[in-house]
Amino acid sequence: MIEKVEVEIGGKLISFEYGRVAKQAGGAVLASCGGTVVFAASTMGKEPSEPTDFFPLTVDYFEKMYAAGKIPGGFYKREGRPSEKEILGARLIDRPLRPLFPIQFRRPVQIVLYVLSSGGEIAPEILGINAASLASLISDEPFTEAVGAVKVGIIDGKFVVNPTEKELEEESSLNLSIAGTKEALLMIEAGAKIISEDQMVDAMSVAIPEIQKLAEIQEELQRKVGKEKIIVPEYAVDEKLKEEITPIFLSKIEEALKHKEKLTRERALDDIKEEIIKEIVEQNPEKEKDVNEIFDELLKKYIREKTINTGVRIDGRSYTEIRPLSIEVGLLKRTHGSALFTRGQTQVLSIATLAGKGEGQLVESLEEEMTKRYMHYYNFPAFSVGEVKPMRGPSRREIGHGALAERALLPVLPDEEEFPYTIRVVSEVLESNGSTSMASTCGSTLSLMDAGVPIKKPVAGIAMGLMKEGEKYAILTDIQGAEDHLGDMDFKVTGTEDGITALQMDIKLKGISLDIIRKALHQAKEARLFILDKMLSVIPAPRDHISPYAPRIFTLQINTDKIGLLIGPGGKTIRSIIGNTDADINIEPDGKVFISAPNEEIGNMLKDKVLALVEEPEVGKVYLGKVVEIRDFGAFVQILPSYVGLLHVSQIADRYVKDIRKEVHVGDEFPVKVMKIDENGKIQLTKKGVEKKDNGRKK
Repeated sequence: MIEKVEVEIGGKLISFEYGRVAKQAGGAVLASCGGTVVFAASTMGKEPSEPTDFFPLTVDYFEKMYAAGKIPGGFYKREGRPSEKEILGARLIDRPLRPLFPIQFRRPVQIVLYVLSSGGEIAPEILGINAASLASLISDEPFTEAVGAVKVGIIDGKFVVNPTEKELEEESSLNLSIAGTKEALLMIEAGAKIISEDQMVDAMSVAIPEIQKLAEIQEELQRKVGKEKIIVPEYAVDEKLKEEITPIFLSKIEEALKHKEKLTRERALDDIKEEIIKEIVEQNPEKEKDVNEIFDELLKKYIREKTINTGVRIDGRSYTEIRPLSIEVGLLKRTHGSALFTRGQTQVLSIATLAGKGEGQLVESLEEEMTKRYMHYYNFPAFSVGEVKPMRGPSRREIGHGALAERALLPVLPDEEEFPYTIRVVSEVLESNGSTSMASTCGSTLSLMDAGVPIKKPVAGIAMGLMKEGEKYAILTDIQGAEDHLGDMDFKVTGTEDGITALQMDIKLKGISLDIIRKALHQAKEARLFILDKMLSVIPAPRDHISPYAPRIFTLQINTDKIGLLIGPGGKTIRSIIGNTDADINIEPDGKVFISAPNEEIGNMLKDKVLALVEEPEVGKVYLGKVVEIRDFGAFVQILPSYVGLLHVSQIADRYVKDIRKEVHVGDEFPVKVMKIDENGKIQLTKKGVEKKDNGRKK
């Protein structure tokens, strides 16, 4: 039996279909909008054989190349490991769904999404959030609240819900992904071309009614085909044991929290737990889980109540206070730009590297193949939190944090015409106690400025937190690790002094109000301006020069009909121009030529060679010609690499020349002047009245 529901969102019809495919999955649906079709299957595994303290949810999102009528590039024609775009899509889908599973639920759940067809009418990952929510909703998993998601753009000053991918890329000043239930918001992610806090909140308010419609239509289909949900029993601790050890815990917790240094504080808390576990478990081995649960509950409750009720945070700061800042630039002399940004016990070293056009990253997606000229990579090694862990490539978290910092800086980068460099920034996290992605954003700005990249405005970032109990809540500026772990929100905001460039919000509650978001954004602005002021006190503007170790870029414009001449057969000509100079030349289809050279001297030499090769002859101009052929009536003389003119026998000398072969020979070089270029492009040359150069004629 096939069931189908439809709803209009942003003027486009979105449909959800159940019963056609993947009937053995826990729940499976097809979500469609125009020519875009996304498949989602959500399946629950068996109870884990070993107890686990986390919910093993896995979201896998794949953009199949056949969806756009393409075959994957490269030698291997099968889709391989997920691309960065697919990983970011999986994270986007995971984040609003995860908080809605019961806190005690431990059975594994895997949500798999395929983009089966791509028409560009809607961002497939946004359609995927709705599809994943519905697949989980109709399954037997303990997922009971529908999640709706939309994109919001600003085009010609107006808010547009679910604009096309092309509109988002080329016309919109905002790319907002937002998800929530019928009651509250769960996830926000945005890139923006410097818009105000109020505009951002207005965009969210436009999205809310559409999110509610999507949640309602999912519930409609659930009522028709949904399976019976499993019951997840809540774990009940031994209340007598809790009453017995609570006073001991609380007295020791208060003492341990007096330590301001993160690792010292964590070790003190671990010692307390181990001491009591040892004492209790020796007599009652089955009570270890109870002790752990009680300790975690008491610690969370103690810190949250103290923060909300006293206005003083775990490290003694007020709600709006930022940890001490330390900023250094230009630490690494052989790199093109570097900065060390330290905020409290969070420290990031960012390094900027400049390269030629050909060093950009080739990205193959459903929409198009493109070359990225700005890349940001974020690395989070285990030593930054005092741990040991194998280093086997970037994690999904590292890719996500790198993409956020990259998105934060994109709106302020100079245009390619102004600064024709490929730019790569790597942020190395050296120490972590919360908000490393925002430290990376600040460090990236500083390293770009140190590298002499003429960014339009400096960008800073701050992470906002939330602790909420009933109607009382506290919005926290610059959260540290414990406040992230024990709090309800991680809300990252980046921007310039004029407005927002990027957002990312994750919450652990089952929703958050727009009023709290509005207050958090304005509180974040105050913090951002404070940090920007500190950054500019160290480096007030981008340096007026680039590093002597950075390549020099020269840009030329040639006629498109000269491209083949410059490249030569099989690239022979361009390779001969470059030689062994360690330079690179890239030619665009529109005739733009980018020369990347290790220094000015080599760059100018290559520039002159290219110009000489593609130069057009001019009437009245003198050229050093070379005789390539002789006839009775005159000599054919090459004046430019692709131009040969006729030097008539009458134009060789002021006197009468009877036998031209006695005057010139093949291979001779001498200056000649262009007398005329006729409508057919034939060139007439003269040697009369043209001064000989020192090297004169060569025989």
